Amino acid sequence: MEMKIQKCDIGHLREYGRIYAAAFSGEPWNDPWSEEDATVHVKEIIESPQPYGIECVADGKVVGFLLGTSMLFHYGRTFELNDLAVDPQCQGSGIAKRLMDRAMKDLKEMGIVGVHLITAADGWLKDFYAKYGFQKEERVMLMGTEM
Repeated sequence: MEMKIQKCDIGHLREYGRIYAAAFSGEPWNDPWSEEDATVHVKEIIESPQPYGIECVADGKVVGFLLGTSMLFHYGRTFELNDLAVDPQCQGSGIAKRLMDRAMKDLKEMGIVGVHLITAADGWLKDFYAKYGFQKEERVMLMGTEM
């Protein structure tokens, strides 16, 4: 299988929505995403003021993508990794690793001083991200409220 990592293409938006809904409806998230809502979610990130997105194309088909946005702080520009999704039929074949390797290289070249993400507390994802130097933040806490 020939794989290519390239910049996201808005023309692939429906594919991103399909992949996102399928990936995040499964383990460890089990969120009930529809393809329509997932497509809107991805579109909002791609159309944000400071987006970064790459996709993995295998044999001419989009099989995964990584999206996020950057923001300037007093200590430099940081990147929020919003989404990393791989088609469930292709998971376990190194696509997420290829996307992360490329993103971390690109972000460093862009002068990004830090990368942040939110992921499931349980399961294998924290170990995957730890390979890239991610660790639990001790000085901050994720908070939320229902509206």
